[in-house]
Amino acid sequence: MTTNIDFPDASTLSESTQAAPSIAASLAFASAREQLQALADGRVSAVELLEHALARIERHDGALNAIPVRAIAQARRDAQAADAALQRGERKPLLGLPITVKENFDVAGLPTTVGNPDYRSNIARQDAPAVAALRAAGAVLIGKSNVPLALSDLQSYNAVYGSSNNPWDLQRTPGGSSGGSAAAVAAGFVALELGTDIGGSVRIPAHFNGVFGHKTSYGLISMRGTGAPQGRFAARDLSVAGPLARSALDLELALEQLLNLDPLQAKGWRASLPPPRHQRLQDFRVLVLGAWPGQEASLSEQLVIDRVVSALKVLGVQTTQWRDLPPTQRPDLSEQHRTYRSLLGSSVAGGLPLTEGQQQRLAELEPDDRSAEAALLRAPSLPHATWLLDNEHRHALSQQWEQLFKDYDVVLTPVAPTPAFAHQQHGHKEERRFPVAYADGVRHIGFRELFYWAGLPVLPGLPATSFPVGLDDDGLPISAQVVGPYLEDRTTIAFAHAWEQAQGGYVVPPRYAQGDA
Repeated sequence: MTTNIDFPDASTLSESTQAAPSIAASLAFASAREQLQALADGRVSAVELLEHALARIERHDGALNAIPVRAIAQARRDAQAADAALQRGERKPLLGLPITVKENFDVAGLPTTVGNPDYRSNIARQDAPAVAALRAAGAVLIGKSNVPLALSDLQSYNAVYGSSNNPWDLQRTPGGSSGGSAAAVAAGFVALELGTDIGGSVRIPAHFNGVFGHKTSYGLISMRGTGAPQGRFAARDLSVAGPLARSALDLELALEQLLNLDPLQAKGWRASLPPPRHQRLQDFRVLVLGAWPGQEASLSEQLVIDRVVSALKVLGVQTTQWRDLPPTQRPDLSEQHRTYRSLLGSSVAGGLPLTEGQQQRLAELEPDDRSAEAALLRAPSLPHATWLLDNEHRHALSQQWEQLFKDYDVVLTPVAPTPAFAHQQHGHKEERRFPVAYADGVRHIGFRELFYWAGLPVLPGLPATSFPVGLDDDGLPISAQVVGPYLEDRTTIAFAHAWEQAQGGYVVPPRYAQGDA
């Protein structure tokens, strides 16, 4: 179901958007920076750019269902205001650029439901600070993109807005929880989106759809005004906001607008991120982690790492394998993942109760079971004293990672063990099994086994950038991830940009590449 706020009827929309200028059509798959340059040069107007975006949405979003919440009348007013400002010679970082944001961000006058029918009438009273910052930078907000229920799935479907599909294959998921976000960018609806990430919710959709996604350093961007109900002051533990785009440099462009938004913090301090450590691929010291410790790499994981490492070696980039580090130099990823699951589960305590199967497994746990699965099962009822121990482990790991990054600039990993998979919407997500190809055949793995790579930078609060590395043998996009030091977001983005320059990046999905599609 699509929610239109002041949305004209379909016939009126179709008439007003059919005659989009050719220059706007040529910019449909351009980067945000390219679109902004065309606006500044006067080669296209904000109204023309918006109307062409609306025409694409009208033509294609019935099948994708990426942007179910729209505020078209307001967007048109904002585009007209942007054109007037441009004609006066005003310049803002995003002036006239059409964008969308993830559904969990409050936008004044629009519903924030997080896919829950109980919150259909939860109309935001004001913009979230992150949304307000993008508007203040001149962005023209079209609407909000689809999410899974409670932002808690790798598929984006819910009882309020229905199911979003992948522009590369409509039978597959675009990912979650920023699934609608990534699909909107990949399909050429908008060049820039704002998502959130606690378990790969920006990076996995970026991987599934072949676009760029950035998980920011923890605490860097205000999370006020995200989720439902309204009025909460404390941000959800571990969660961050981050942009999605068709170009790595657009990630940095968005990041620059989203810093220093908290009015209390701004009274005394401001974040000033360090410049990237390097600009050229040849200068990066890359630590490669191609298989999760103790596990066999899937065929997709192998393909991603082999493709990237082979290209880096040809370019003369220095790479080191994780397994070659002394055990004292590398964080214990098994223990880190256990603590990640514990704090992740406790961050939503009371929101999503355990299933009957999980309750049974919890009752059968041995007291000394320190597995990641045991940590997740115990998390909703975690005693505060135990939470404090986990929190101390989190900070100890952060220090260990900081030491590691004295010798290496980035850590290269896969994003997920599989490309986008076919929709699975029956039964509880924790009981589903997902096909993943290995050397000995296809195995069906559980939901939580899809999250190792996504969770890697989350517990220590590190920045991570997902960047496309081409297509697999089935013609589906695949991506790699670079993780960097805390607050050195510009370094991981710079690596992704250097890769993009040397090897290419975003590719237009075939069904949208023909003519003025």
